[in-house]
Amino acid sequence: MKCEGFSQITDLADYLDNNRIIAHYCGFDIMKPLPSYWTYDRFLKKMDNAALKEIMAAQVKKLYEMGIVDASFIGLDSTPVMANTKQNNPKSFAKNKFSKENHPKSDPDCALGVHSASNQHNERRYEFYWGYKSHVLVDCISGLPLYELTTPGNIADSSVAAEILAAADQTISLKECAFLADKGYDVKSIYNTVKAVYEGEAFIPLNPRGTKASKTLSSGNPVCEAGLAMHKDGKTTDNHRTRQKYCCPFRQSKTGVCPCDHKNWNNGKKNRGCTKYKTVSDDYRLSIDRSCLCFKRTYALRTECERYNSRFKSTGQERLWVRNGTSAANLNTLAHISALAVALAAVLHGSHSYRSAKQLRRSA
Repeated sequence: MKCEGFSQITDLADYLDNNRIIAHYCGFDIMKPLPSYWTYDRFLKKMDNAALKEIMAAQVKKLYEMGIVDASFIGLDSTPVMANTKQNNPKSFAKNKFSKENHPKSDPDCALGVHSASNQHNERRYEFYWGYKSHVLVDCISGLPLYELTTPGNIADSSVAAEILAAADQTISLKECAFLADKGYDVKSIYNTVKAVYEGEAFIPLNPRGTKASKTLSSGNPVCEAGLAMHKDGKTTDNHRTRQKYCCPFRQSKTGVCPCDHKNWNNGKKNRGCTKYKTVSDDYRLSIDRSCLCFKRTYALRTECERYNSRFKSTGQERLWVRNGTSAANLNTLAHISALAVALAAVLHGSHSYRSAKQLRRSA
């Protein structure tokens, strides 16, 4: 068994022309001329992407029946796909090449997008590009794709999450799934969809979105004017809301003295010192304990999304050679179909190296 990878149609056409037995296995009549470059090009332009998605869904169902994939832990992520335009050439010094008013004429369907150019958490470096996004829902255990969607590069990741989950649920049930995603998907509607529709749990870090740091400890306890952690002192309910009360840490101390001499310290009452209230939110998004070990270990599985995107880019899809949205979407779907085909071939061959063509080739 041998897997070949081609980044250009011309390479594929030459290979099939020189290996007629492979062309025969692919379904071509080798007694007649093989398809030309333009035949493949027209196929990519005119092929309905929904038909390719049906093929991908059939592959996912087959792997699910074989016990290779499931929806216990699923992760959603996107990766940029550069359009075939000179504006994306790093050696191009054209002025305002990433201006919205300077849309590439070579690909009218692409859009201006931005992606992170650094994997360091303490470094913010972004790059603009003209192109598309490939949104992929991945099984975080097997590392295989369950569903994919190609959009223009200016579409926000969070805006298509519900659509992707609904489509994937038509193939295999996502009920009681653990949904993993980065902070770009930290949107209330996504949490509610995962919880209410699929009865699952969301593992998404909070996106601060420029909020100011409050005087609150990691445990959630507020800090008093003296800089000390306040203690919980029960809850109160009024006006259809629940509030957590916090009191002075020296409230019941017989020898303690308020470091800042708060005005309520010597009030002659039993409950001395300052008090604060925090509204207990019934929002599922804010109720998640992201500091617990369970959240951290589960969220660590999301690295499978990064690994799969890396394998996806290795197929040559990071930079397109086609110049329209339909061809771009079809090429992306075909790349994911190829990954699933490799996995199916590996499993049927008795190999456990089903994540990449290179691993399968080494084990064959």
